[in-house]
Order: sequence, then structure tokens, then C-alpha cells
Amino acid sequence: MTTLALALATTIKHDGHGGVADLLSTPEQASAWFSTYEPLVRDVLGAAPVEPEFFQGDLLRVRRAVRALFARAVPGAPSKADANRLMDAGDALRMLNRAADRLGTTHLDWPADGPPVLRWSGRTDDPTALLIGAIARSAIDFLAGPDRDRLRACPAARCVKYFLQDDPRQTWCSPSCGNRERVNRHYRKRTT
Repeated sequence: MTTLALALATTIKHDGHGGVADLLSTPEQASAWFSTYEPLVRDVLGAAPVEPEFFQGDLLRVRRAVRALFARAVPGAPSKADANRLMDAGDALRMLNRAADRLGTTHLDWPADGPPVLRWSGRTDDPTALLIGAIARSAIDFLAGPDRDRLRACPAARCVKYFLQDDPRQTWCSPSCGNRERVNRHYRKRTT
């Protein structure tokens, strides 16, 4: 199951040439990401979101916070390719909590003549704050939930992806990362 926070965290990946590719490096890419994951935003908000204008910078900042907390949550060290660009975990916590707080909360309404109903009580109408708050809420729910124990950082040399481990023997984020590492290991054995 993909969560909004995990979908955002995986927008940084190995570029295939020894570097890192940012899938949100332009406003158009940020807009395409929003369009793809709008159903997950809707699930968090309980309502259809409005795509904000000029939200790429906010999206990149919340991604840094999410990735910093994911790095803290996984067993072992974060990816070497990612370790030097991680935000301080305390700063990341404060950022996510502030963003989630601006989002608002749900309240219980229970009319005398009907069943209980959850009512959304938002603190803002700003589409950017709602989007960033939804991502923050998704990250908080994920990190405090049972799936956190399945979160892994791919140990491949240049990979920066986080993934949910589906099987206790799963080590890599994808078969291609596993194959690349096996080829590298074989090469090192043959050259020593």
C-alpha cells in the first residue's frame, strides 16, 4: 500500500549515471505528481483537494522532512547517497507537526435523530497548506503505525529509495538494484 508520504519520499531516485534524479525538479513535475496522487490527498483530507499554485518549494521542503524521519525510522544507516543532505530529525518533526496542525482535525457530530458523523474542521482554506498538511498527516500516521516496521532504505550503493519490505528476505527496493549489487560483488571478487 502506498501512502502519500511514501509516494513523496520516492520522488528522489538513482539516475542510472551515478547521480541522483529529482522527479520534482520543475513546477510541471510537481503538478504531475499532484495529479497522480490526488486520490491519496483526498483520502487524507476527506474531500477533493484543489491543486495549489506555486507549491513546488513547499513540496520539496516537506519531502526533506519526510525523508529525514524515514532515515531515522529504518534499521541501519540511511543511503550513503542521501545521508549528507538529510534535514535534522528534530527540525523535521517540528515542520511536520506544524504542517499537520494547520490542516485541522475531525470532530464527531451526533444528531439526535441519526448516526454519528465525522465532520472535518479545517483551520485553513489555503490549498498549499492543505496539501502540505495532508502529506504531514500521512507521514505522522505512517511513522506511528504498524507499517513503519516494514520501512527500509535500499542498501544498493547509489540508491536513495525507501520501500516497504513485503517479505522478510527482501533486501532491495527492486530486482534491478539487487542485480546491480550482485554484478558489482562478482566484479569485485574477480578483480581482487
